[in-house]
Amino acid sequence: MPEFFRELLENAEKSLNDMFVRTYGMLYMQNSEVFQDLFTELKRYYTGGNVNLEEMLNDFWARLLERMFQLINPQYHFSEDYLECVSKYTDQLKPFGDVPRKLKIQVTRAFIAARTFVQGLTVGREVANRVSKVSPTPGCIRALMKMLYCPYCRGLVTVRPCNNYCLNVMKGCLANQADLDTEWNLFIDAMLLVAERLEGPFNIESVMDPIDVKISEAIMNMQENSMQVSAKVFQGCGQPKPAPALRSARSAPENFNTRFRPYNPEERPTTAAGTSLDRLVTDIKEKLKLSKKVWSALPYTICKDESMTAGASNEEECWNGHSKARYLPEIMNDGLTNQINNPEVDVDITRPDTFIRQQIMALRVMTNKLKNAYNGNDVNFQDTSDESSGSGSGSGCMDDVCPTEFEFVTTEAPAMDPDRREVDSSAAQLGHSLLSGSLVCMVLALQRLCR
Repeated sequence: MPEFFRELLENAEKSLNDMFVRTYGMLYMQNSEVFQDLFTELKRYYTGGNVNLEEMLNDFWARLLERMFQLINPQYHFSEDYLECVSKYTDQLKPFGDVPRKLKIQVTRAFIAARTFVQGLTVGREVANRVSKVSPTPGCIRALMKMLYCPYCRGLVTVRPCNNYCLNVMKGCLANQADLDTEWNLFIDAMLLVAERLEGPFNIESVMDPIDVKISEAIMNMQENSMQVSAKVFQGCGQPKPAPALRSARSAPENFNTRFRPYNPEERPTTAAGTSLDRLVTDIKEKLKLSKKVWSALPYTICKDESMTAGASNEEECWNGHSKARYLPEIMNDGLTNQINNPEVDVDITRPDTFIRQQIMALRVMTNKLKNAYNGNDVNFQDTSDESSGSGSGSGCMDDVCPTEFEFVTTEAPAMDPDRREVDSSAAQLGHSLLSGSLVCMVLALQRLCR
């Protein structure tokens, strides 16, 4: 998906360049850096740069006004100070009509939604990847060894663990991971809401495809109102000095004598991704929905494997931890606090896993940003001091759209607590590989979402 957005921007820039070269020729090429800078800043924002979209777009229109004002008044010489005065009249005169205002709203909301959505995919993938590397506790490893190998000591080599027995072991081993579920589900819900925005009013593809035509309409408005605009600027900034004779011989009609061809909605650029944004987002939404409740479902995913347990239908002919018989204890509920009476795994419910809690916080932070993006608001991606407030950058942006920079703070797995007892390395590796299997599958699925 990141590649799709980047290529969409490149296609829009190429389309504008091709159209303006055909229409204005040398006049455009002599001023092309104004448009190139616009796309450079849009790309920089999307890739995480500290760009205020509103200020950047205001600057673009101010620079374009300065350049065009000189072209429609070639008989005058304008100093830098005079041009600065001209740019101050951008909002008051509205030389480009209503195009800048509408485009500002469309661009800011679309880019905020697109960037936040892609960053959300990255955060989800990274959280899953980190959690998959969390080592099992010594108590979990002992319970796994008892469940998987003690039947051999009793000569029950063909008897597999009871399904409910396996569930209690796994619920104890994955107690901290199950606590991710609530925040993870809120995160997925927020991702799905932003996805709906990307399919609807915040569709970056529908904004960027015709941006060349929208800018051309603004230029046409400037052409048609050039005399009124010039008169008001001369009144406010003063009468400019005459230009040298050679320059003043050029007339405005010679500079602007061609209109753009009408925009055809069917002429949408084709990206290398070979798909439209709508189809791409629909595919990702389906995969996101499948990942809901994944953490609380992990014990069931592991224990329903036929190679792991005797199955739910074979409750009498299975290993219950002591003999070949039905497993009688009740199945524990999900989460750390519900493992206080787990009969199979010794779980200290007073010591939540710090690393898992860090991932819960990472999800909470990202969910807050997604909620802001859903409402068309940007947040300060560098400011982690008050994530719960949901406030913007405080720059007074139009429609509460305040672009800022994204910075996801990564976390590293903490070292094992010093009071944990050492366990046999081969047993530890067995426990880790068993718990990681299902987690890795989910990580791979999330990685595919982000491609």
